[in-house]
Amino acid sequence: MASSSSQLPSSVFDPRRHVGINHERVTNVSSTDYPGHYPDEDHSWNFVKFKQKLAVSVKRLSQRSVEFDLVGVDASIANALRRIMIAEVPTMAIEHVYIWNNTSVIHDEILAQRLGLVPLGVDPRTFEFRTPSDAPTDRNTLVFRLNVACERVKSAPRGSASAFTHEHVKSGDLEWVPQGEQAAVFADKPPAPTNKEIVLAKLRPGQEVEMELHAIKGVGKEHAKWSPVATASYRLHPLIVLNPAKPVPPHLAHKFAKCFSPGVVRVDPSGKVSIDERHLRKESMSREVLRHPEFEGCVELKRIRDWFIYFGNFFSRVLMSVCAVNVESEGPYAPEEMFLESIKVMRAKIALVREAAEALLAAPDSEGGVVVSADGDVEMENT
Repeated sequence: MASSSSQLPSSVFDPRRHVGINHERVTNVSSTDYPGHYPDEDHSWNFVKFKQKLAVSVKRLSQRSVEFDLVGVDASIANALRRIMIAEVPTMAIEHVYIWNNTSVIHDEILAQRLGLVPLGVDPRTFEFRTPSDAPTDRNTLVFRLNVACERVKSAPRGSASAFTHEHVKSGDLEWVPQGEQAAVFADKPPAPTNKEIVLAKLRPGQEVEMELHAIKGVGKEHAKWSPVATASYRLHPLIVLNPAKPVPPHLAHKFAKCFSPGVVRVDPSGKVSIDERHLRKESMSREVLRHPEFEGCVELKRIRDWFIYFGNFFSRVLMSVCAVNVESEGPYAPEEMFLESIKVMRAKIALVREAAEALLAAPDSEGGVVVSADGDVEMENT
């Protein structure tokens, strides 16, 4: 039942939008707003109605992460956008490593793999995809050089921390080598690792690393090094509905509040319980309250089926350094751009499917085993 003082939209309390959270199971997980489910109700897809229900609201934004709400879409669309953000939004990453000299303790293959995980601060939209048969050009390849040699500092006192030069090979040691028109295109912002302190290897006097690196455009479904996000996840917005017919006993109010995430349940001086809707999104839905028989019938736990809370960390890959420290680094996209980029990819995929479907409909009946009936249905002949 919606409270008259509720800050949530009244449609949130529509039972048709709810997923039930019970003691040992989850109910009403499937959508019901499709034609034929409710008698005498028209639930065919309508663009005007969809536009009225659709809402996107940014709740938190920083340089590395964003949290936003997506309301009014089916779980299939929400999950498709999440998967596209992870696996199909392109970035630039090191793919080809030409090693001229490596006398460090790290094997060539391991060092090459670590170099591929270094996130590069360059806009991939300025580059083209490169296939295995394509020759490298200034439009599809970035070239870096890595040349580091460790030497002993003769004037350093014995046992000092600065007894060696270049004892750590870091991502900041990558030197960009412009090709073709790249020097003019990237004059304002030369390509470089977004975090220059990622440790790639450790050296001692007499050891050196010399190699040439080629970065190309790719997507995360081919390799995780091309994924522009560290995490991209969503959850359904929680909803806690108190039963006015059976209020929580005042002497158990604080115990009731401890069953939920901090700040979700308010208890006034008289022991009356209420839900703080400003903090409702923080609820973890642990179902702790359902374990206590004294609270049976006092509350209902639900989630809103078409209200998705997205959370994404857009500091690209996480690289494990030699000294076992997790180093998090930024990716090429600003957090607020990632969702828009995923929509562009989805639109391109939909356009491709539509083009293929139209080509099937336009094909002759006898060509390619395709039969088009009078009503426009496409059937494939068995061969």
